[in-house]
Amino acid sequence: MLDVVEIQKIIPHRFPFLLVDRVIDIKAGESITAYKNVSISENVFQGHFPGHPIYPGVMIIEGLAQAGGILAFKSMDEEEQEESSEKVVYFMSIDKCKFRAPVKPGDRLEYKVTVIKQKGAIWVLKGEASVDGKLATEAELKAMIVDK
Repeated sequence: MLDVVEIQKIIPHRFPFLLVDRVIDIKAGESITAYKNVSISENVFQGHFPGHPIYPGVMIIEGLAQAGGILAFKSMDEEEQEESSEKVVYFMSIDKCKFRAPVKPGDRLEYKVTVIKQKGAIWVLKGEASVDGKLATEAELKAMIVDK
C-alpha cells in the first residue's frame, strides 16, 4: 500500500494534477489497484459543468495513466528505481477508450491497470476505472519511460 506522500516520490505529478490518492495493491510487472477520491472542491468542476458536475473523462484517463506509471516504476529493479527520479513516463497512445458511466463529486474512483505487454521501456496497459464496482471508463494505454 502506498499513500500520497509515497506516490509523490515515484511520479512527478503534483497538485492540482496528481490524480492518484492511494495505491491499495501492486504486483510488480503485472497489475496495480489505486484510487482517487473525487471532491466537489476540485477546480475542474467550476466549468464542467456548472449545476451538473461531471468529472471529465480525460482526467480519468490521466489517472489511469498515472497509476500505470507507478506500476512501471515499481516494476523496475532496485538500481533502476534509484535512477527513476531522472525518468518520466510519456503517453504514446490511447486505444479502445470507452466512457461507460459518469463520475460525480463524492465518488471514489478505483483504477485497475494490468500489463498487456512490456518490452524494454515500452508498456502496453489495460486500464479500467470504476465507482462502487460499476465500470466507468476503460482504455488501452501505451507508454514509454524516457529520460527527463
